[in-house]
Amino acid sequence: MGCLLKQGGGLYARLRVGAVLLAAGEGARMGGVAKPLIRLQGVPLISRQLIALSGAGVDEVVVVTGHAREAIEAQVQAFPVTLAHNPAYAEGQQGSVRVGLAALSGHFDAVFVVLADQPLIGSADLTELLAAFKKRPAGNVVVPVVGGQRGNPIVLDDVARSQILASDTNLGCRHLIERQPELVHVHETSNTRFITDLDTLQDVEQLAQRTGWRLELPDAATGGAA
Repeated sequence: MGCLLKQGGGLYARLRVGAVLLAAGEGARMGGVAKPLIRLQGVPLISRQLIALSGAGVDEVVVVTGHAREAIEAQVQAFPVTLAHNPAYAEGQQGSVRVGLAALSGHFDAVFVVLADQPLIGSADLTELLAAFKKRPAGNVVVPVVGGQRGNPIVLDDVARSQILASDTNLGCRHLIERQPELVHVHETSNTRFITDLDTLQDVEQLAQRTGWRLELPDAATGGAA
């Protein structure tokens, strides 16, 4: 994906930034809904994430597909992304993370691991995380934490990326902070967009009620808008 903010100045050297956008899940808690295709104000969530990543200056994006592969690939075909399919998507998210990290080309100083079902994440939120990554005193993974609740996306350095690809290490697991604190820089923030996701139909209804925005589920048969 073309970078929109490559030439900025500042105190920190320009990083080469990649992203893995996870869009492979079954949506089991939502009855099999392809969550990346949920439309918020008429725009699919996966398109919103790609726009945010472009606005944050990300150099390359890998979209990992699984469930509803054809419909999701059709939705992102207008974006300059790399597609990577995880045929074992039903076995869990970590396999999709590995597929995505392996599909990135070359060295990256930082890699976002992004969930497609976070409807409110924008480029400013990704920029906030990248700033925390640059300023971190130690650690290989930056994790946003809001009021004690761990959020997403996370940011990996090249060491963490290599470690995931070389072993069964799950640096994206929800218990990482407790189990391997030496690897983690916790980014304490009040930004609740990092902990807003859509896991259930109730989540969709509550977000619509809270924001007044229109949310539409994809059609179960075709993957298109309902």
